[in-house]
Amino acid sequence: MKKGILLVNLGSPDSPEPKDVKKYLGEFLMDERVIDVPLWARTLLVKGIILNTRPKASAAAYKKIWWEEGSPLIVLSERLQKGVQQKVEYPVALAMRYGSMTIKNGIQELVDKGVDEVFLIPLYPQFAMATTETILVLAEDIRKEHFPNITINSLPAFYNNSDYIDVLSNSIARHLKGKNYEHLLFSYHGVPERHIRKSDITKSHCNPGASGDGSCCQTPSPAHEFCYKHQCKEVTRLVAEKLQFAEGTYSTSFQSRLGFDPWLQPYTDRTIERLGKEGIKNMAIVTPAFVSDCLETLEEIAMEGEEIFHEMGGNEFTTIPCLNDDAPWVNLLAKWINNWATSETETV
Repeated sequence: MKKGILLVNLGSPDSPEPKDVKKYLGEFLMDERVIDVPLWARTLLVKGIILNTRPKASAAAYKKIWWEEGSPLIVLSERLQKGVQQKVEYPVALAMRYGSMTIKNGIQELVDKGVDEVFLIPLYPQFAMATTETILVLAEDIRKEHFPNITINSLPAFYNNSDYIDVLSNSIARHLKGKNYEHLLFSYHGVPERHIRKSDITKSHCNPGASGDGSCCQTPSPAHEFCYKHQCKEVTRLVAEKLQFAEGTYSTSFQSRLGFDPWLQPYTDRTIERLGKEGIKNMAIVTPAFVSDCLETLEEIAMEGEEIFHEMGGNEFTTIPCLNDDAPWVNLLAKWINNWATSETETV
């Protein structure tokens, strides 16, 4: 069998114009694993309300961060693809879960090169319904309908992989070198609390609103394999341990909530506000739910987050870039690919 690699990221509008942003948001928000309510309610909310109000504001946000080459997420993902391709002998294609760079087209590109065994790599360190799961489900549906003669294996969530933690930790340390920061905030993309409960394979362990040492995230359980909250907190713990951060000099928060249902807390914007009010003058922030810088890191964190911090009396606000196409990250992906290709298993 001829092997090929498919890297899959979230996606982006084709342009920062409202019509393209509206089309992209429509596809994204109508995904039943993103807004997981009955179809009639999702349609009413998305097509009846959100798409009539949000595209203009979102387009303005995209315009703030849009590069001359295009969407930062797409450009950085393409650079990553090219970097990985130079390190492995197997064809490497790139696709997005939403937008014009479809998973179907990505698989077709590989099939056209003779590939009949695909190693799919969701570019998310942690598992979540609205990221990894929706990619894997759609890829399998596409395979069954259009490519029944190929096989697809996938990279498991790598949030606690020691090599990944080393790469992430070294990147953080490099960008903090020489910075006089008092607090490092690990900000992860938020999800509704109900997503955590739905992903609990034990149906009895997860309590996403819990906090403190006695919470479910610190209690060993099979549920952790699919628990986004646990996996985010575990990344923070492992990096802090690796870099020997002192207790109280770092914390975890969640950004980008939507609607009125409870989302994972504490919220990033309120945490930044609180740190400023408490007298923190120099803080840094890292976003380990993303491997590529995008709207949520470049605008929501680096622009809006910094503005909040300054309004609260803060001075220096350091935003640590995502791994993007950094050489150690490229090399690690290549290592995982080569391990998969030689081991004939899904586990890297």
